[in-house]
Amino acid sequence: MQLISHTEHTTLASPDLLSLANDADPMQQSLHGINTIELHFPKFTDGRAFSQALMLRRRCGFQGDIRATGDVLVDQLSQMQRCGFSSAVLRADQDLAKGRQLLSHFTAFYQGDLVQPQPVFAR
Repeated sequence: MQLISHTEHTTLASPDLLSLANDADPMQQSLHGINTIELHFPKFTDGRAFSQALMLRRRCGFQGDIRATGDVLVDQLSQMQRCGFSSAVLRADQDLAKGRQLLSHFTAFYQGDLVQPQPVFAR
């Protein structure tokens, strides 16, 4: 997962970028020509963007960059990656180095996910 600091991130109007509010239905979006989808977390306690990312990967077959924006904490990164996010813009007070460290902390998970669909017992 690519981590982006708050100061490095700029949302430019681009024809290949789609920015979705966390209450938008990903199934109703045209993804033709879209390479990056930004999903917004208005508060770290609002997890609707996790479901959006999962739907975009599993149901829509989206293969491009799914980027988390908004109130993104390093504590959420592992779960974001498992749900289909490929990049994240960290909140201004979050440490990139700590985020990278946390992402490398676990080498495997018992349950299947988007990164590794097969659970441990089936591998």
